[in-house]
Amino acid sequence: MAETRTKTTAAPPEVDRVAASRAAVAARRARAVVKAAVADGSRSPLDVLRVAYEAPEGVEGRLRVTEFLTSIPAIGATKTARILGDLEISTSKRLGGLGRIQRRRLREFVAGWVAAHGGTGDRLVVLAGPTAVGKGTVAAYIRRHHPDVRLSVSATTRPPRPGEVEGEHYLFVSDAEFDRMIEAGELLEWATVHNAFRYGTPRRPVEEAIAAGTSVLLEIDIQGARSVRRAMPEATLVFLLPPSWEELVRRLVGRGTESPAEQQRRLETAKVELAAVEEFDHQVVNVDVGKAAQEVVDLMRPRKGRR
Repeated sequence: MAETRTKTTAAPPEVDRVAASRAAVAARRARAVVKAAVADGSRSPLDVLRVAYEAPEGVEGRLRVTEFLTSIPAIGATKTARILGDLEISTSKRLGGLGRIQRRRLREFVAGWVAAHGGTGDRLVVLAGPTAVGKGTVAAYIRRHHPDVRLSVSATTRPPRPGEVEGEHYLFVSDAEFDRMIEAGELLEWATVHNAFRYGTPRRPVEEAIAAGTSVLLEIDIQGARSVRRAMPEATLVFLLPPSWEELVRRLVGRGTESPAEQQRRLETAKVELAAVEEFDHQVVNVDVGKAAQEVVDLMRPRKGRR
């Protein structure tokens, strides 16, 4: 007769249970701090989402979606249930455990809520995308045809290209002046692009325009867009896409402003940049400059007035 063995699991040592209990209490308290900050308005719910998506196992990422939504002023349990039903998100989900489409739906809802309740909302729109996609061309079209939109003028350490005008296309500054602007906190964001020149967004013109109720468009690189989201989580990020990879290559080679070696380096960078598309709130395909520009401008209008 075969011997029957019973497998037993030893209970964890008392010290482990105590440590686990303390860790659980500390985690609950940390989540409570986050919820309280959202409730009293000292922290934007969009910033909580940003951190939760970047660090799913962190304090913000461990927040249940229901806890998060009910911490937002004027959203109670009944409204939360309805919102999650509309967004097709389970009430058991944590912020860090949401899928890609669920993340986008939730952020878009929260961005709309913030805009409707006194936030900057769509007053600040960031237009970014891979090299040669036509960001500058779309921004220039908006400058000419939509004077109600304020275009932020970036500072850069690179020399002007043919036809570029100081103060209109860029603020062309020396490396020393750029260093001074960084040190003085005058830049909302800055980055070194293509391992070459530095670009940055002067902070004061953006803040003054938003305070005056003017819509502001930032045409910057993808690194800069990420920095703006950290500094101003209520900004709306728009990714400008080419119709195809072949068209992107054609545009880059066709403009003739870079050497063959530089073109190749930028194309390698573009492959990496295109993978960032899911980090953005909206996507616009630049087939026709006028139509792409109109799509971007529509995103800057009050949500009730959008087409």
